[in-house]
Amino acid sequence: MSARIVLTLPALPAAAQTLLARHELHFADPREAAPGQLADFVRARDPHALFVRFGRIDAQVLEAAPSLRVIARHGSGLDTIDLECARARGIAVSATPGANAVAVAEHALALLLACAKGVARLDARMHAGHWDKAAHQGMQLASRTLGIIGLGPVGLRMARLAGAIGMRVIAATRTPRAVPRHVRLVALDDLWPACDAISLHCALNAATQGIVNAGMLARCRHGVLLVNTGRGGLIDDAALVAALRSGQVCAAGLDTFTREPAGPDNPYAGLANAVLTPHVGAATPQAFESAAVQAARQLLAGLRVTGKKTAL
Repeated sequence: MSARIVLTLPALPAAAQTLLARHELHFADPREAAPGQLADFVRARDPHALFVRFGRIDAQVLEAAPSLRVIARHGSGLDTIDLECARARGIAVSATPGANAVAVAEHALALLLACAKGVARLDARMHAGHWDKAAHQGMQLASRTLGIIGLGPVGLRMARLAGAIGMRVIAATRTPRAVPRHVRLVALDDLWPACDAISLHCALNAATQGIVNAGMLARCRHGVLLVNTGRGGLIDDAALVAALRSGQVCAAGLDTFTREPAGPDNPYAGLANAVLTPHVGAATPQAFESAAVQAARQLLAGLRVTGKKTAL
């Protein structure tokens, strides 16, 4: 039998669409996946599975889906899903770590380079008719030390990219694993003062919430660069804004934010040394298709397992 599937994205790549072709698909666009509206969308369809890219799957959404058995996350993070509530219901939850690693690591490197070279500020000045050749000095990254927090698929890829441009790389991770020869593992407490740049690639959880805070930033080298393509909640926004204004942090490249979508009240808006992008690190056709196909396969596997109980 076919299953009812709610997908919080406007469309699927052809390969993923083919995998799910025999099932009943209901697409919720980003507006319908907004807070307060997704529960209504789900309630009207009572899905057996959720395929999640946008939106927060909280207790309200889960309660609106009594037939729900599977949640497949199109992406690496599960912080937008109420895992405790899902576990209590026996709902299988999966993610697609690694599917977008290449795209996100490339974006992190782009942000790092933009911060080091002042690309965004110089671009704005050029468009305004200025020629700042005599006044500008960027940072050369070769032989500088990059600290990576979190060595999952994205962190490992970022380590390789940084090594390719001649950076020294140190890393802190809670799950030690084999690493490239040029990467040196260190304790997190030892990482902060040893780096010229820091890139965040760890999951957001109780242990990492606000890991970048005033105390940690004070321990960093003056003029450090900071890149975040992980989750906005990893950073204490007030502390980073203060550090950007004082120069303790020379520049920050941020693709994720505590509140998304970020609007005019974004605390970094207007800061010339903050390079901001709207959570688009994984927004490439290749990454989108890879994550969609992986999520679709996981969803189908979950339906097969739970189908014995639900007659799907």
